[in-house]
Amino acid sequence: MTLSGARLPAVAGVAVAAGLAGALLAPPDRLQGELVRLMYVHVPAAWLAFLAFAITLVASIGWLWRRRPGADRVAAASAEVGVFFTGLAIALGSIWGKPTWGVWWTWDPRLVTTALMFFVYLGYLALRRATVDPVSRARRSAVFGVVAFVQVPIVHLSVLWWRTLHQPPTVLQPGDPSIDHSMLAALLGNLVAFTLVFAVLLRERVRLAAAEDALETAEESAAAISPAMRCPRRGWRAPVSEWAWVVLGYSVAYGALGGYLALLVRRRVRVRWRAGQSR
Repeated sequence: MTLSGARLPAVAGVAVAAGLAGALLAPPDRLQGELVRLMYVHVPAAWLAFLAFAITLVASIGWLWRRRPGADRVAAASAEVGVFFTGLAIALGSIWGKPTWGVWWTWDPRLVTTALMFFVYLGYLALRRATVDPVSRARRSAVFGVVAFVQVPIVHLSVLWWRTLHQPPTVLQPGDPSIDHSMLAALLGNLVAFTLVFAVLLRERVRLAAAEDALETAEESAAAISPAMRCPRRGWRAPVSEWAWVVLGYSVAYGALGGYLALLVRRRVRVRWRAGQSR
């Protein structure tokens, strides 16, 4: 049994627990106090959005080169997971920004470009759902996936190109990272943990895509024989404690991760059940 098999979720779970412990044991920031602990979930979410869209780029190029269905599945799966992590990064950034900047949202270049990236890749997913023919869907999506990736460097460099409230890069910069080394260790630990969770989510989504393709093929074959066989708030008061914001951020992060994984598993089970019904 390999790490990419049944052990991967267990390893990811252990890594998440270790990352959480590291985040809670890391020292508070001199200026932000306990609120800096939100960095250990916000930054990994943003990093994984970039990674997911990079995988979509590579898989899209792979499909344009070889025309293999597997590359299209990986591109689509990674784009969906990337949209999830982009939304999570925006939500966690808002939770961090409220006690730090005093507002949930501001028209900051980093925030605006990230939101634009979010909607661009939502457009990618909408394009896939709007195109019925599998070959046309894969071709159009591959071109879209290559062009859309320009958003990633724009988001990353926005804090250098424009005046912004968002802090500049502290790790990916020339020289020694401008962050306490104990904080850096906790951040890197959570980056590893979230990357393992990303691998679990991506693998589950690729499996779901394969099951959906198989179901689509089976339904088309059944329809060719007999068309009849086709399957049919209230206001919230802001906490005053720094730890309350930290707890809220971590609850959103881990709740969203668990909820998305459960949704993918549920969707794959439903597709398998429909595939069994269509036989």
